[in-house]
Amino acid sequence: MSEVPPTRMNQQIFKGKLKAAVGGHKLLKKKADALKVKFRDYAKMIAETKSNMAADASGAFFSLTQAEYAAGNFKRKVAEGSLQARIRVGAGVDNVAGVKLPVFSKYDTGAVADNQSLGLVGGGKKIVAVREKFTILLENLIKLASLQTSFMTLDEALKVTNRRVNALENVTIPKIEAVLDYISRELDELEREDFTRLKLVQGKKQVEIAAENARKDAMKREALLEGTPLPIGKENDEDITAAYDANDDQDVVF
Repeated sequence: MSEVPPTRMNQQIFKGKLKAAVGGHKLLKKKADALKVKFRDYAKMIAETKSNMAADASGAFFSLTQAEYAAGNFKRKVAEGSLQARIRVGAGVDNVAGVKLPVFSKYDTGAVADNQSLGLVGGGKKIVAVREKFTILLENLIKLASLQTSFMTLDEALKVTNRRVNALENVTIPKIEAVLDYISRELDELEREDFTRLKLVQGKKQVEIAAENARKDAMKREALLEGTPLPIGKENDEDITAAYDANDDQDVVF
């Protein structure tokens, strides 16, 4: 604080800094609260999605076992196909309180499956059921991946925001307030010194005036005792007209 000159200008500058710091602290506090709410929502959705995935995964693999029992081992026929993806994953961005969260979504490519002939001999319904259940499982996996990635990003953003809030609350704002307190104390001390100096100067002038008045009173008393007339005006003033002669001036004709 000693390196900050205690001036009115610095006081105004640090008041502006304090106002900006308090405003930033309020905004970051609101941002942290919004992120906490979204953080809890994501945690709840992740828990629900994971609980649903357990049942979906068990049902999908059990349906696969039933289809293999009814139609035989058709994995080789599926592997011999063109294996063109009918579903792809797209990435987007969701803005939450200034934090960009990645969002994954699925979309159909429009490719035609070349394994439609599977199950003609038997087990066709089971194979269709397997396809539907694994499609649902894939959607839940994409949803879980999106939620988990957003959750981790949100967690990091929340940590950074909380660190900034704590830094403003415990370091920056107290430091600025301490500097302002130091400047105020120094300015008050300077004002007291100026007031004391003015009082001393005023007291000295009053002493000088009192001494001058006492001298004048003494001169008056001496003049009265001696019977001499008192000088008009200042006692030390000389007669300036005695230095001039009226005959020296030329006559002025009007």
